[in-house]
Amino acid sequence: MLKSYVLAGALIATLSGAALAEQMMNRTTDRPSGAMDRSTTGTTGAPQFLTTLPQNALLVSNIHEQNIYDPQENKIGEVKDLVVDRSGKISAAIISVGGFLGIGQKDVAVAFSDIKATERNNKWWLTVNATKDELKNAKGFRFDKNKGLWTLGSK
Repeated sequence: MLKSYVLAGALIATLSGAALAEQMMNRTTDRPSGAMDRSTTGTTGAPQFLTTLPQNALLVSNIHEQNIYDPQENKIGEVKDLVVDRSGKISAAIISVGGFLGIGQKDVAVAFSDIKATERNNKWWLTVNATKDELKNAKGFRFDKNKGLWTLGSK
């Protein structure tokens, strides 16, 4: 009798593992149109190697996880993520606002074109023309780990 339970458990574990693997392989099919499919973003030929870079470029490392301020220089949040469209353009920044140590914080999306970056004392200073209260009252987003996407709806 014990052997039957062990065999049944092993069979269930094997079948559920196969089903999970199949689900993970097909997971790009349930993405909304326009979402980046990581499996098809590469090119088929050799990569293009650059010999120069834009002189006035802003690096993602100068934006990601940086504080963001209102026009009166009050800290209103932190850039948590950047949303890149299929053409490679950064379309939005996810800004984490409010809360303390991750409790009570809200993630909102702001058009990347609305974020202004200036350099101060060899560090980038990010501003957006909004108050902390305006960000707190904006629609919230949450990151769906299963889909790998930001979706509408607070945490």
